[in-house]
Amino acid sequence: QVQLVESGGGLVQPGRSLRLSCAASGFTFRLYTMSWYRQAPGKERELVGRITNTNRSTDYADSVKGRFTVSRDNAKNTVYLQMNSLKPEDTAVYFCYTRYYSNDYWGQGTQVTVSS
Repeated sequence: QVQLVESGGGLVQPGRSLRLSCAASGFTFRLYTMSWYRQAPGKERELVGRITNTNRSTDYADSVKGRFTVSRDNAKNTVYLQMNSLKPEDTAVYFCYTRYYSNDYWGQGTQVTVSS
């Protein structure tokens, strides 16, 4: 079955960087668009960024453009989220997501806390 497992979250000071990873299994990873979402306390889950399967084009939420980068390694079935210049408002649980055969699949999430 489809599994998405995030890792790499933690506590980081404002202005620092963090890289999240999402290891995928149970489907042909290279054929599917992969996305990162986040959900802060009391807020709705929002799209952070995504990368397509074909030309690896990316798009991002306005709030993270220029600071965050989504990439993928199809040989490792892994998608990454590089987060630079982190701000306190980036504090959230970050989720990996894909849509496979009309079904939504989410990872368990990884907590990112940006605080001094």
